[in-house]
Amino acid sequence: MREHFNKKEILEKLIPVVENTAMRYNLIPIEVSLEKENAHWFLRIFIYCADHPVSHQDCENITRGLGDFLDELIPFKYYLEVSSPGLNRKMKSVREYLIFKGKDIIVKVKNPLEGVDTKTIKAVLIDYREGQGLEIQTKEEGKNFLVPLDNIFSVRLDEDIKIKQNKGEDND
Repeated sequence: MREHFNKKEILEKLIPVVENTAMRYNLIPIEVSLEKENAHWFLRIFIYCADHPVSHQDCENITRGLGDFLDELIPFKYYLEVSSPGLNRKMKSVREYLIFKGKDIIVKVKNPLEGVDTKTIKAVLIDYREGQGLEIQTKEEGKNFLVPLDNIFSVRLDEDIKIKQNKGEDND
């Protein structure tokens, strides 16, 4: 016999538990999703920390902190994945726009902005204006623009990745 589960109701109960657990470790849950893939359920939690890059220890703290709470809230077998959002992850929520204010971003627009020749813009995220869009400052021109929400194709962090090779010599 197949049981029916309301995913939305389960997530409504899960999210406050995840947020409270993350708060204890000075972490912010960016996304909590419950998805079925190939007949298996996955609870995915993406976390962020303003003080340091997300570590394995942070992921382990969330996993252990949630402990038995999850089994009480999720009435079926599932796999838990806790990780950082990653450098190239597209921002998906207003919460992310607010968390990453002041950070370098890459905005892809559907239609070019007036005065900008490209659909891919390197900028600083100045603010999120509810119902209007993102206020950005372009890196090249230093001009401020309001990008309407319906003109945004994608937004992601623009992080320079510096890899230090460890071969007995310092690389700057």
